[in-house]
Amino acid sequence: MLEKIQNILNMTLFTFNGNDFTLLEVLTVPIWLIVSIWLSRFSIKLLGNRLKDKNKDPNLVHLIERILYVIALALIFITTLSMINVPITAFAFLSGAIAIGFGFGAQNVINNFISGWILMGEKPIRIGDFLEVEGVKGIVEEINTRSTRVRRVDGVHMLIPNSKLLENTVTNWTLRDKLIRGTVTVGVAYGSDCQKVRDLILEVTKAQPQVLQEEGRMPAVFFQDFGDNSLLFEVYYWINSQVEGGLRVVSSNIRFAIDEAFNEADIVIAFPQRDVHIDGAIEIKQSK
Repeated sequence: MLEKIQNILNMTLFTFNGNDFTLLEVLTVPIWLIVSIWLSRFSIKLLGNRLKDKNKDPNLVHLIERILYVIALALIFITTLSMINVPITAFAFLSGAIAIGFGFGAQNVINNFISGWILMGEKPIRIGDFLEVEGVKGIVEEINTRSTRVRRVDGVHMLIPNSKLLENTVTNWTLRDKLIRGTVTVGVAYGSDCQKVRDLILEVTKAQPQVLQEEGRMPAVFFQDFGDNSLLFEVYYWINSQVEGGLRVVSSNIRFAIDEAFNEADIVIAFPQRDVHIDGAIEIKQSK
């Protein structure tokens, strides 16, 4: 029985380039490809997880994983050709023709591919950065060789071509650090005590735990202008935040606190209003 199985496996199926290919060799190639690719992915992923556990830069880990995966695919391809006794020189003409056709028909793909490696190498955009691209804001979750995956503030995922991130203007809110400056504007009624208004705004802003109070980052209140209906004040402050929502939360908390503090101090927050003056003399003439 065993001898019969061996004879079947060693049976010649076809001849290519002067070489006979048996059933065993034909079955060995797909098994080898499946096992080798799976083992390569598993090993590279395991190495990446270990590097992440050691608090390595996720962008560096991602770059190492991509390089190792390309090297692994190249080795698997060369080994497969060796297994089926096909010399690499046999692909010289074919690869040249493919390269010419690929260059004309896949310019965008090649452009995005090269752009992806530039992004991973130069790191103008990194995993975890908060970007603003053409009015859309979101966090970078993954940088692939063709596109970058961004999760918008509303939870929707976007796939942005890598070339678009290099060729267009992109606002990276967290390129150098996670510092973000926020502002809150409030108008008070004419006749209010301006010094007291400034002190209250500064006090409630400093009371927020997220607001930085270090040299060069201290909150500051400015008397902006004498408006049509109000005295305009604006407070500037800095926070450490990776997402836009963090700034919104702090700004909202400051507004709530200002409203409460002004109510306690009997300071009126101004609203649009108009004074109408009636000329009594004109009214008397019209009655006559």
